[in-house]
Amino acid sequence: MTQPKKKTAETPGTSDEPDEKAGTGQPPERRRSAVTAAQVLRAAHEQFAELTGLHPEGISRFERAEGGGWELEAEVVELARIPETMSVMALYELSLDTDGQLTGYRRVRRYERGRTSRTDSR
Repeated sequence: MTQPKKKTAETPGTSDEPDEKAGTGQPPERRRSAVTAAQVLRAAHEQFAELTGLHPEGISRFERAEGGGWELEAEVVELARIPETMSVMALYELSLDTDGQLTGYRRVRRYERGRTSRTDSR
């Protein structure tokens, strides 16, 4: 009679399946981190503000990137004016890695607050 194999805890990264997440069959680029969506948003806000001096007023897009990181679109005031409806706003696209570290950003467009572009109207 054969004895059943004893299960042992594996240390992450020591699996016999180096190219796949242990037990899930997922390739390494699809692995999920332990970072929550709220943590990613906070990290994006803090890092973007530190680099640019601009503080996002809102997030209009937040989703997982193909490589497992995150992609966000943040609206910021680039030039404050009085009245506020004349302030110049900008939409920035931010890229973060799976740990919530900012890897890049770019301005997508600028517009006056309160005005919509023809492509935004429905």
